[in-house]
Amino acid sequence: MKMKLFKEFKEFAVKGNMIDIAVGVIIGGAFNKVIDVLVKEVFLPPLSLLTDGINWSNKKLILREAITIDGVVKPQEVAIAYGKLFEVLVDFLIIGFTVFLVVKVMNSMRNKAEDPKNATVVTPKNIELLNRMTELLEKQVEIAERNTANNAS
Repeated sequence: MKMKLFKEFKEFAVKGNMIDIAVGVIIGGAFNKVIDVLVKEVFLPPLSLLTDGINWSNKKLILREAITIDGVVKPQEVAIAYGKLFEVLVDFLIIGFTVFLVVKVMNSMRNKAEDPKNATVVTPKNIELLNRMTELLEKQVEIAERNTANNAS
């Protein structure tokens, strides 16, 4: 049982799945930092300027204020922090749009690579073989149709 589990883990690690996951996690962490700075340092300051210097991260709707009696806070403040929600939504939109652009570029590059007629990019062998098989099948169909037409006349 242990050997089978070890063998499966070894196959998983060797096939590259583990490495792909690790690279994805590392890039995702770095990507998160970039987006965080992009939102907080690039997009929100001009937005704050347009809204008379509002700091969105501190915006909240206070439902119940904290009361201080003799230096002691009795009931704690209850508030809805909609400013943080706004920042997170901006983060989400930027991340979504950035991922969309990255996927669009990757799909474009993959489509170029998979096009056997595109000489500017090296076509993977499996695509070349599939293209060659398709061409041969099309020729066989043409020959079969010609033979059928000749036999019918």
